[in-house]
Amino acid sequence: MDKKTKKRIDVLQQKIAKLQQLLAAAKKQPDDPTEIPRLEQELAAAHTEISALKK
Repeated sequence: MDKKTKKRIDVLQQKIAKLQQLLAAAKKQPDDPTEIPRLEQELAAAHTEISALKK
């Protein structure tokens, strides 16, 4: 893996951690009904991108 790919994976992992916190907060206090599916979709996309980069 080159340096650029490692950096992208690191950034994605940070994004996943932040999205998981936001998702947990959104589930506790569901103000916007569209927020939870959007956060889940972003999480799935980030996980997919990490998987693609690791191959």
